[in-house]
Amino acid sequence: MSQIVRAALVQQKWTGEKKTMIENAVGHVEVAAAQGAQVVCLQELFYGPYFCQVQEPEYFGYTEAIPDGPTTNLMRDVARDNGVVLIAPMYEQEQPGVYYNTAAVIDADGTYLGKHRKNHIPQVRGFWEKFYFRPGNLGYPVFDTAVGRIGVYICYERHFPEGWRALGLAGARIVFNPSATSRGLSEYLWRLEQPAAAVANEYFVGAINRVGIEPLGDDDFYGQSYFVDPRGQTVGEAASDSADEVVVRDLDMGLLQEVRDLWAFYRDRRPDTYGPLTEA
Repeated sequence: MSQIVRAALVQQKWTGEKKTMIENAVGHVEVAAAQGAQVVCLQELFYGPYFCQVQEPEYFGYTEAIPDGPTTNLMRDVARDNGVVLIAPMYEQEQPGVYYNTAAVIDADGTYLGKHRKNHIPQVRGFWEKFYFRPGNLGYPVFDTAVGRIGVYICYERHFPEGWRALGLAGARIVFNPSATSRGLSEYLWRLEQPAAAVANEYFVGAINRVGIEPLGDDDFYGQSYFVDPRGQTVGEAASDSADEVVVRDLDMGLLQEVRDLWAFYRDRRPDTYGPLTEA
C-alpha cells in the first residue's frame, strides 16, 4: 500500500461576489483532482471577502447552516464527483445570532464527516473577529478520511501550541491551517510557526492563505500557501504571493514513523507536570 498522499491547497483572490468565489473554488478543486490530488483544503471563509476588517452587521448575511446549508451540500457533491477529501471553511450559523468560523470536512465519497469551529478568536485592528464569531465549542476533532486521520486549525489558532498538540495526540497525520493573514506584523511568523508545529507534533501541515487587497480594508493577503513535513522542511515551493494558485504536493506518510522513532517527542512528554498550564 502506497504511503504517499497527494494533497492540495487552494488560495484565491476575492472576486467581488460569493457566487463566483464558489465557482472558482470548485474549478480549483477540479484542477487539483485532475492532477491526482486526494485531499484538498480551501482558504478561511473561502466564499466571501475577509469582512472582519470592518464591524458591520450586514456581513452576518454570509452565514449558512453546516451541514444543511447550500454550500456544504454543493461541496459534498464536488468531493464525491472528484473523489477527493475536501475541507471547506465557511461562516456558520448554528441558530439566529449564534455564528462560528467553521471548516466542514467531507470525505471522498461525499460523506459529511464533521466540522471544526475556530476556538481562538482575535480582536485587533483589521481582524475584528469577536464581532462575528463565538469561540468554538467542539474542541479539536480529528477526522477519519479516505487519506487517513486529518485535523483542522484555523488561522489565528496557529499562535497557540495547545491545539496543535491536541490534534497530534488524537492521531492526526496532516493538519490543515486555512488562513487570512496579511503583510506586516506577523508575516515573518508564516514561515516560522507552522514548520515549528509540524516538528513539535510530528505530522504534516498544510498552510493556506488568501491573496490580494480587498475593498473592505488595507490588509494585504500575501498567499504563499505551502506544505511542510514533520522535519520542518517545506515540500516543494510555496505558492505565489499575489495570484490564485493550486498547490499540489506528494506527502510521504512514511516520514511520520521515521521521525517519531528518531525524536520520540510523544514518548518523552510529561503530562503529569502540565496541570498548572490549565490553571493559570
